[in-house]
Amino acid sequence: MKRVQYLAIPAWTPGWMMVMAALAVIIAIAGGAVLYMEHQGHWVTGMTNQVVWGMPHVFAIFLIVAASGALNVASIGSVFGREPYQPLGRLSALMAMALLAGGLGVLVLDLGRPDRLVVAITHFNVKSIFAWNVILYSGFFAVVGFYLWAMIDWRMKRAYKPAAITAFLWRLILTTGTGSIFGFLLARDAYNAAVMAPLFIAMSFAFGLALFILFILGATTALNRPLSMELVRRKGRLLGLFVAANLYFVAIQHVTALYMADRVAVETFLLLQGGLYTALFWGGQVLLGALVPLILVFRPNASRCRVRAASVLVVLGGIAQIYVILIGGQAFPLTLFPGMEVSSSFQDGLVAAYAPTAAEILLGLGGFALALLIAVIGASALRILPASLGDGDEATAEIILAEGDPVAAP
Repeated sequence: MKRVQYLAIPAWTPGWMMVMAALAVIIAIAGGAVLYMEHQGHWVTGMTNQVVWGMPHVFAIFLIVAASGALNVASIGSVFGREPYQPLGRLSALMAMALLAGGLGVLVLDLGRPDRLVVAITHFNVKSIFAWNVILYSGFFAVVGFYLWAMIDWRMKRAYKPAAITAFLWRLILTTGTGSIFGFLLARDAYNAAVMAPLFIAMSFAFGLALFILFILGATTALNRPLSMELVRRKGRLLGLFVAANLYFVAIQHVTALYMADRVAVETFLLLQGGLYTALFWGGQVLLGALVPLILVFRPNASRCRVRAASVLVVLGGIAQIYVILIGGQAFPLTLFPGMEVSSSFQDGLVAAYAPTAAEILLGLGGFALALLIAVIGASALRILPASLGDGDEATAEIILAEGDPVAAP
């Protein structure tokens, strides 16, 4: 077995400083948007009494779901023993924690009273899926952090396999909990389905791997490091399988709902008469976010540009998918009295209007910037990236370095 040398991203170079400055500016602007919304109140956002989870939650849920999927590369290498993926396990774990931190940052700042988070932590409601997610998110940092430690420190070699299996199971539980938030919401006709849990797991596989591919392509290009085209194509094909799985569960979700008479109205709204939501579903989620990436990655000898384009489209399609699920599900009116006609002066039975404001979008983009900032700083402080992933290097990788192994020079 050939040993793999790992390197840290060179810090304090002109390029590194430019990236850090750009991310810091985006985060600062997002912070200003938070202060603006907190000072003025949520009336300056597009959210209403009907649509209480807005665009920031779309970004937050995307990042949280993608965090679980980003760990998939490490799990494939360690849990399932696929050696070509093992050299990228460290980066996979780091990105998982970074994406979760970015998503939770947006989520906490969009609550309206982030200072009250301590109440949710100290007063645990065992019947609330939201309360359980607090434990799942916190545990994810601990489990994946220990997993990363086991990969970096050769003295932790005996703990490597148990840590890998624990992290794999924890990420499945975490994503199940996130999907169950929607599956347990009985009042919303667009949610309240057991398929939400496996759907979110499939979404996490696709979104996380797409972001991981974009990061590794960008890092190897910026550092001028070799990257095997066979490895790129292999990850592209894996991305295609995850996109197909996501599309399959989406079909199951809607076909099952159409079978139930009380869900026909909401399905008609989302699939045919929803205006923006219908356009985002068919044009953004299905066409650009699934069908086009499948064509790109499964073409013979797919190039690096095609895999990169497919990953970008999967990310954009994922944001569209969560927008349709989250915002479209809230916009459709609640069924307050099943089987009865409801009429009042407070928009009962009417589709709620929602348009995200600039402040909401900036807050969401700040979450992406925070995740990328953490990933770059972590990769600069620790030996995360393999020194080489050129042809022939990835096939004979060993993830645990022996004591005294040198780090390849930049």
